[in-house]
Amino acid sequence: MQTQNPFLDEFAKLTTAAMGIAQAAGEEAKAAMRAQADKIAAEFDLVRKDEHEALKAEVAALREAVAALTAKASTPAPAAAKPAAKAKKAAAADG
Repeated sequence: MQTQNPFLDEFAKLTTAAMGIAQAAGEEAKAAMRAQADKIAAEFDLVRKDEHEALKAEVAALREAVAALTAKASTPAPAAAKPAAKAKKAAAADG
């Protein structure tokens, strides 16, 4: 809709230009904040979520392996009893 009043036409153009400038400034501020956040994240040497999840899975697998080895080490092996019996027989034969 066009108006006959040039003052209103100029005011509409000015308002449209101001909104465009405000939008561009907002996008520029967003880009600057993102760049600053990336810089801070790089300085802190943060870990990405996918890397964290992979490491978490690896640690869980290692804990299971340690638990299995601990259980295996705590049970007496039948082969360990045989050398002791041989040692007793050898001592009895010598004495």
